[in-house]
Amino acid sequence: MLGSLLCLLPTLSLIIMFARILLSWFPIPPDGAMASIFSVLYRLTEPLLGPIRRALPPVAMGGMGLDLSPIIVILALQFFITPLLCSLA
Repeated sequence: MLGSLLCLLPTLSLIIMFARILLSWFPIPPDGAMASIFSVLYRLTEPLLGPIRRALPPVAMGGMGLDLSPIIVILALQFFITPLLCSLA
């Protein structure tokens, strides 16, 4: 039971991270259900993204900055954290 929960946590984190990434591509009105959903996603993912974003600033591309922190978190979850937690299960 606890082992399968440990294996499930990184997968849930990945789903939440992808949802935040997808929603960040669209304009979200400041009021309404989508703003509430994005706010929850932001609060759930920012503890993972914030420290990486502070250590690694956005990469300049054209006149825009590319935030690499979601990519780093996804790779870490997929290749390090998930195998580690599932091996403990």
